[in-house]
Amino acid sequence: MTSTLRPASTTEVVNRPGRWLALGVLVLAVLLVAVDATVLGLATPYISEDLKPSGTQLLWIGDVYSFVIAGLLVSMGSLGDRIGRKRILLVGATAFGAISVFNAYATTPEMMIVARALLGVAGATLMPATLALIRNLFHDPRERSLAVGIWGATASAGTAVGPIVGGFLLEHFWWGSVFLINLPVMAVLVLVGIKMLPESRTANPGPWDLVSVVLSLVGMIGVVYAIKEAATHGFAWTTLAAGLLGAAALYGFVRRQLSLPTPLLDMRLFRNRGFSGAVLADLLTILGLSGLVFFLSQYLQLVQGRRPFEAGLAELPAAIGAVVAGLVAGRAARRFSVRFVVSGGLAAIGLALAALTVLDQSTGYPLLGTALLVVGVGAGFSFTVTADVILSSVPKEQAGSASAVSETAYELGAALGIAALGSIVTGVYRDFTGPAGTPAAAHESLGGAVEAAAHMPAHSAGTMLDAARTSFVDGLALAAGVGATVLLAAAAAAWFLLRGQKLEDGGPKHT
Repeated sequence: MTSTLRPASTTEVVNRPGRWLALGVLVLAVLLVAVDATVLGLATPYISEDLKPSGTQLLWIGDVYSFVIAGLLVSMGSLGDRIGRKRILLVGATAFGAISVFNAYATTPEMMIVARALLGVAGATLMPATLALIRNLFHDPRERSLAVGIWGATASAGTAVGPIVGGFLLEHFWWGSVFLINLPVMAVLVLVGIKMLPESRTANPGPWDLVSVVLSLVGMIGVVYAIKEAATHGFAWTTLAAGLLGAAALYGFVRRQLSLPTPLLDMRLFRNRGFSGAVLADLLTILGLSGLVFFLSQYLQLVQGRRPFEAGLAELPAAIGAVVAGLVAGRAARRFSVRFVVSGGLAAIGLALAALTVLDQSTGYPLLGTALLVVGVGAGFSFTVTADVILSSVPKEQAGSASAVSETAYELGAALGIAALGSIVTGVYRDFTGPAGTPAAAHESLGGAVEAAAHMPAHSAGTMLDAARTSFVDGLALAAGVGATVLLAAAAAAWFLLRGQKLEDGGPKHT
């Protein structure tokens, strides 16, 4: 299948002044989301100590954002196509900043979960709008590849900036301050964006179908919730009911899209093998990575005893690798092939995760730092090229929907990864054998064990903490092994699905 995209004329490209400055505004939105995602993991031990959530509540705090954002991305991407991508981006950024304050001042686990869910609603407006605007700003495929690379590199840089700035704040202020760093970024984005960003929307979009919105939200949340609960507590009637409800809603969503004259999501996009292959690669990659990433900050702080700022610096190689790889990914895909770059990147991540299966409490930083660098390089190559393929495979009028599909795969993978791999870590951890007098709270989370140790006799506390940390690392190593298997399978799938896909002057084509 050939792409419906046609090369833009040279005049059209040249006569777009300010497009690179506009890109600068868009990457601020990406930075906003990336920083928020990473600082949560760093702040988790402090949130555990202050709000005292159960192990299940802690997982909800970690993944409810992804649940909600995954359920709403398609709807918000489609809404942006209709009311204007600039408008929805600026409204969403303003809401994101305001709700960040709610996150910062949450006083109970339940309030924190609600705050994260609301942040997901706002976040769902940001990512599809940024990619769709890039698609409309940059008509020249090589310029667009570079723009997408900068977009991805900024997301990776955010994963570095988040822990470092967050670590500094956690050492000098209370944990809520890590959410308040969103405010100045949001303010700059909105004030500059009003002036610099061009508005774009679909010419004749048709009505925004609320039934499809509800079906999408119910379907995604139902299915992901069922997987999470089954992984954590085993099968129960309520879990099965949620899963069936979600599956039925998603089936209804697909049927409805196929029957509507102007659907929320054009299902015909998936007939393009390159588009489908890129989306699947993104989903499996994040699924394999996210559970590990969510618990890595806890490992660095609660197992190896690093300070928050030091833990943030320890995670820096992944971001550096992703930034460098993202900026050259488009050129590499043109010189070699799309499938070589994507599959190679995914295989590199898989091998790096496999190396982390030997983690123990005293693992030296050279192994950890090298693995993180390889993960970053692999992710930078893979995500940048798949985003370019997804954007270039559709007409610019459908950029919002295509971007939303891409981001939905990302967020769904994150939710599933935290649910499945996170539950593996939690399940292994809960079974540790502590000395007599070990409180139940110590079995809920490693943060809970550290807190409980402060109120136990020194000898018992030391014994209990050593057993808890050993069990936590065992769970982390097992999750790394599962993640490695998923990534290597994703590499194999991408090799076949992206066969013949190329990035050329007219966008992806099939040979």
